[in-house]
Amino acid sequence: MSDDIDLSQRFPTKDDRPQGELEELKRVWAKPKGWFGWFTVVNNNYIGLYYVGAAFLFFILAGILALLMRTQLALPTSGFLPQETYNQVFTMHGTVMMFLFAVPAVEALGVMLLPQMLAARDLPFPRLSAYAFWAYLVGGLAFFCSIFFGLAPSGGWFMYPPLTSKAFSPGINADFWLLGIGFIEISAIAGAIEIVVGVLKTRPPGMTLARMPIFAWAMLAFAVMIIIGFPAIILGTLLLELERALNWPFFDPTRGGDPLLWQHLFWFFGHPEVYIIFLPAAGLMSMMIPTIARTPLVGYRAVVLALVATAFISFGVWAHHMFTTGLPTLSVSFFSAASMAVSVPAGIQVFAWIATLAAGRIRWSTPALFCVGSVIIFVMGGLTGVMVAMVPFDWQAHDSYFIVAHLHYVLIGGMVFPLFAAFYYWIPMMSRRRLSERLGRGVFWLMFTGMHVAFLPMHLTGLMGMPRRVYTYLPGRGWELPNMISTVGAFLIALGVLVFIIDLIRSFRFTVDDDAGNVFEAGTLEWLPTDLYSTRSIPLVRSRYPLWDDPDFARNVDAGRYFLPNTATGRRETLITSPVEARPQYIQTMPGPSPWPLFAAVFTAGFFLLLTVQAYWTGVISGVLAVICVLRWLWETDWRPEIPSVDIGAGIKVPTYVTGPMGHGWWAMTVLLTVAGMVFLMAVFSYVFLWSGSGEGWTAPAGLPWLAGIEGAYAATLGLALAAPPLLRRTGRAGPGMAFLAIGLAALIALAGWTADFGSWWIEGLRPHASSQGAIIFALLSWQGVMLATGIMMAGYLAARTLCGLVRANRGSTVDLISLFLAYVAVQGMIAAALTRLFPGG
Repeated sequence: MSDDIDLSQRFPTKDDRPQGELEELKRVWAKPKGWFGWFTVVNNNYIGLYYVGAAFLFFILAGILALLMRTQLALPTSGFLPQETYNQVFTMHGTVMMFLFAVPAVEALGVMLLPQMLAARDLPFPRLSAYAFWAYLVGGLAFFCSIFFGLAPSGGWFMYPPLTSKAFSPGINADFWLLGIGFIEISAIAGAIEIVVGVLKTRPPGMTLARMPIFAWAMLAFAVMIIIGFPAIILGTLLLELERALNWPFFDPTRGGDPLLWQHLFWFFGHPEVYIIFLPAAGLMSMMIPTIARTPLVGYRAVVLALVATAFISFGVWAHHMFTTGLPTLSVSFFSAASMAVSVPAGIQVFAWIATLAAGRIRWSTPALFCVGSVIIFVMGGLTGVMVAMVPFDWQAHDSYFIVAHLHYVLIGGMVFPLFAAFYYWIPMMSRRRLSERLGRGVFWLMFTGMHVAFLPMHLTGLMGMPRRVYTYLPGRGWELPNMISTVGAFLIALGVLVFIIDLIRSFRFTVDDDAGNVFEAGTLEWLPTDLYSTRSIPLVRSRYPLWDDPDFARNVDAGRYFLPNTATGRRETLITSPVEARPQYIQTMPGPSPWPLFAAVFTAGFFLLLTVQAYWTGVISGVLAVICVLRWLWETDWRPEIPSVDIGAGIKVPTYVTGPMGHGWWAMTVLLTVAGMVFLMAVFSYVFLWSGSGEGWTAPAGLPWLAGIEGAYAATLGLALAAPPLLRRTGRAGPGMAFLAIGLAALIALAGWTADFGSWWIEGLRPHASSQGAIIFALLSWQGVMLATGIMMAGYLAARTLCGLVRANRGSTVDLISLFLAYVAVQGMIAAALTRLFPGG
């Protein structure tokens, strides 16, 4: 509708906008008053800051656990930590660092910085961001506190079976890990949905993909990797918990299972996670280094291609961690080559940073020191990464402290140092005072020195034969001195972090409108004058560094001389643009502050944690309450203004409501279904993998005639689901009722198909606890059942909205999204039924 808009025109710059418009913006976007307003606020300014603060808290807690481990290992045969306590501390350190710090920290920076970098009022689903944060915080703190009661997991942050099976881990410690990170997975996926839709749909007019900030590209790649990679760990944790709770033998070789299945699922997520962490940090580096050097980034397009290539290649590297498990030679050769190939795009980014620094004049600020230090440390870690990609060397070094050193060089250089650089660089954007440069330099040198003192000797310790994951060692092996040096280095790093915290306490003063300002003279949009509504007007972008290219740019934006300088509908709103060319498409009205995301998050965390302590009925009640809270917050989101279209500036009129593929909700549902599809794809992989190891003993299904009925039911579901949106729009006043009838029938017929699928296997005598075949088939049925139950709940939600008169032909997003979901459920059911009956035993 607006692809023909001419965005090359100039905007009037003679007079500022009326002061009343500014006051109205402030009123609409204001934080709720009172102490409870701090919990119900959904603005990205607040949620982003909360998110970053919580992630940094978990960094500190995990760091304290690391100091406990290093104290234990400083001397041989030390009794500082008992063996079981050390195993819990070791497991919690890795789990907290990887799941509660690294991924949430970069996701938090995305929530906080992306709206500013894109000059958007906010990300498109602010309540989803609030829910993701509160679920992460409440659940994460409860999970961490398990260590104080001796209930923390002790099987390693990788949780390999059979060590973590019921036979060898009989308590609930392992269940705390398996169910306890469920809220982390939910939080990460919720954030990924927000980021994908936000980057693609809320950019300012004129910000084409070729002008998008590198950090936005990095966060887009990050979110896509979460969508593809996290479903593997979701499925893995579900399967292992089913084995522990219900005795379904996915990983028990005595009944056809295979513990290597866990490694495949875990590392399909686990190794790409290194790049999930690295890519946003690399994006931060690509934003800071041009400012440090006072020159545009060298090789912008090459860096973008490198980000995309890294995301793609990283999914071919998961068996890099499995060279010693007896994989076929062809597989080992492929994964070895991929492990070396993934270093090429990372090297392109490093060379682009070095070239940018060489092309400009470096200002040696604290962010500059951390950026340069990051390059040095990360390159050193990358070089040892190429070494362990060589299979003969990996066979020797795999379970030694050499791997520990490599891992920490990559993660600290590739993520922690860029994060600290970002703290010093962007805190002036949200604080009345910047952090101290003098103390910042001290923090850098303490952390940089401590990093090498702590981890460089570990290469030698590993080559001398010290295995990792041990709580003590015998004297006389030459390991005493390097271990003592490593412990000293760990405390140097801790001292640097302590100085940073002291500086943060004395200097940081949160504000949304009176910040320290653009102290480093950057050229990107996040340094525009902002308030809770982000920028006063949404600018027209013509370059990658608009603040450098137009000296009056910030003043004109703050004067309201660009798009949407006021609230056109009297509600919170932002401008939605096209994914590629960023042309204005429509105005999105956004929900305001609400307690429901907080309540939903608390009950979600309660659901997982109560199941962990085997309070099943209480956990189910908590889960039901979580669903009710989510539905309650969603009730207010599909709001259609009475004004069908508005003038956003320069005479350009756009609608205030759209449906179908143009809508942001359609994009979010598509991303969510991609996640569900990846869980299903991993389950299909598990089915084929288990068959390949024990398929000769699998029973061919005798009930093949059932298949035609099951497929027919799902085909009818698919047809009815796809028919619902046209029925809504083409049958006049009867449209909402007809659309609901189609959706309701689709859900009921799908339920009949699922019941027939489940019942046929049960009638044939297949049982999930008897063999891996039964376990994986009933796991597929269980996943289909969860998706179908969600679809039925959606149909009930649609019925309620239809009865309340909230569904109309021109207000049909609810129908569009539910029909899309049920169509997916039908296709998934058809594939699962055909797979289990026709391949390989049918």
